[in-house]
Amino acid sequence: ITITVPPALPAAMTAGIVYAQRRLKKIGIFCISPQRINICGQLNLVCFDKTGTLTEDGLDLWGVHIADGTSFLLPTDNVCTESLVKSQFVACMATCHSLTKIEGELSGDPLDLKMFEATGWILEEATEEETTLHNQMMPTVVRPPTQFLPKHQPATNQDMELYELTTRYEIGIVRQFPFSSALQRMVVVARILGEKKMEVYLKGAPEVVASLCKKETVPSDFSEVLEDYTRQGFRVIALAHRKLESKLSWHKVQSVSRDVLEKNLNFLGLVILQNKLKEETPAVLEELRKANIRTVMVTGDNMLTAISVARDCGMILPQDKVIVADAVPPKDGHVARINWQYADKPTSSDSFDINAEHVQINMEGMNSRNLQTEHYHFAMNGKSFSVITEHFLDLVPKLVLHGTVFARMAPDQKTQLVEELENVDYYVGMCGDGANDCSALKRAHSGISLSELEASVASPFTSKTPNISCVPNLIREGRAALITSFCVFKFMALYSIIQYVTVTLLYSILSNMGDFQFLFIDTAIILVVVFTMSLNPAWKELVSQKPPSGLISGPLMFSVLSQILICIAFQALAFIWVKQQLWYEVWTPDSDACNKSAAVNSNSSHLGNVTHDEHNIVNYENTTLFFISCFQYLIVAIVFSKGKPYRQPCYKNFLFGGSVLILYIFILFIMLYPVEG
Repeated sequence: ITITVPPALPAAMTAGIVYAQRRLKKIGIFCISPQRINICGQLNLVCFDKTGTLTEDGLDLWGVHIADGTSFLLPTDNVCTESLVKSQFVACMATCHSLTKIEGELSGDPLDLKMFEATGWILEEATEEETTLHNQMMPTVVRPPTQFLPKHQPATNQDMELYELTTRYEIGIVRQFPFSSALQRMVVVARILGEKKMEVYLKGAPEVVASLCKKETVPSDFSEVLEDYTRQGFRVIALAHRKLESKLSWHKVQSVSRDVLEKNLNFLGLVILQNKLKEETPAVLEELRKANIRTVMVTGDNMLTAISVARDCGMILPQDKVIVADAVPPKDGHVARINWQYADKPTSSDSFDINAEHVQINMEGMNSRNLQTEHYHFAMNGKSFSVITEHFLDLVPKLVLHGTVFARMAPDQKTQLVEELENVDYYVGMCGDGANDCSALKRAHSGISLSELEASVASPFTSKTPNISCVPNLIREGRAALITSFCVFKFMALYSIIQYVTVTLLYSILSNMGDFQFLFIDTAIILVVVFTMSLNPAWKELVSQKPPSGLISGPLMFSVLSQILICIAFQALAFIWVKQQLWYEVWTPDSDACNKSAAVNSNSSHLGNVTHDEHNIVNYENTTLFFISCFQYLIVAIVFSKGKPYRQPCYKNFLFGGSVLILYIFILFIMLYPVEG
């Protein structure tokens, strides 16, 4: 049994993974789940988050577009003016955030930080002594610099103290509801110094914020303005505000629910931020495309912004068309339906150029290759994805097969998308950097976190390099580790078969190999070869040819079976051939095949008896098959040490090459060196 199933097999299979993990560490990729490395070699689809993954983490404020009743004012890139300093728009930018001070430095979400810095305001947090002194939680206070406030001189010097008190403009943040990925918004309750009523400030996704505002306060051209910005790839945040009733005291506000605050809001305007692509993004996506690895964007951002970024980074080629699937849930007796429109032609006249029936017929009648030649990409938002997965289950596999942009996706929807992609036989990788990507990173076959914070805990892999260049590196190492596992498994299988054939032939003459022969084969040959043949590093390029997914495949089985037949044939031929020699004699317990008696008589004449070979070890068949099998182990190791296109060739593995060469020389030496007597 130990010959047929070698005990060293688990250790031999693990060696390749350990070496791959060590190589990944050298290039800044850390792994907490080594068994996932081999799976990385099978990846044929990678989902990417947008902000912080494909694009830069930091955002640049492009400008603001303030609303005035039913219309927008002209956009401006400066909010640090006397005319705006006391406006509700700037107050919302200054208060609606989750920033805090750590060792005197503002820290928090990059978007919050960029918006607050644009106001030029100052944030002051209560110290621990102040909180203890007043026996309650003191609010965080924000205020503009004095130079931004309107300048009015008091009538007399005696009014100076009263003037300074009345001209102070501060806003205290009374309660905060942090940003929720599922709700796509955050809200705070604040109070302006000297005011009786508290204020509610809200910011979030423009479509969500507009739905919570009074219709008369949302500009009539809101949709057109938003579409124009998002089509250019800008990230857009909407702001809203309302005054609370005076009866709501500090203590009541601490217990009020979020739903009570987020209604009947007044729309304030839009904040436009520019999110630049990372320098490495286009080249990496091009490399994955050439390797026939599909790429998908899964983001919480606006649909048109995501499509624009997808085109800019090469995920969607310029000549390709994007079809937006806009699913409407059942309402007022009407069944759920899907509206199809080209992303480049969103006007109502072109919205129904493609209807649901047309797409279904096309997708039923075309195979995946035909659809790919049409160069169509589907795009949808989180709401549409929910409606489709609930009411159009038959369409889900077809849409995820050709969907490239999934926008406004909540964390659980990202996980659901990964599951749907896995259901259509994709090996899915997920690359993200935020806490909202955690569940998807954990659910995917291979999750790669670009952050060392929350996401790194859930993700099997964490990259020290904060860009997606780690993805092709991980896939290359995964392919190398996978092929190494196959090579080692095939070698160990042949090792057991070769030894099994050797022992079986020797059993036929009531013989066997000696203990030192077994020890030499297992330690000097097998262990050395196994632990050095796994050292081949990954190939430098990511090729389009996919590695085999299992051992039960035509080429792999043919290579193993052909080597088995060759090895059996050579051993059987040698076993028969040695018996045809003139000097051959049939073994008996008193046989003296190695002339041991002559050596004993010459060196120890006082010994009366010669030791008998009772176990039939020293015979011509044993010696012949031992040397033949030793050379077969080394030949099979070279044959199965596969190199290009997934691993570097074996001649670049100096330890393996040197070990095999030394073993060849040593075996030849002990075979050809003359024995005394």
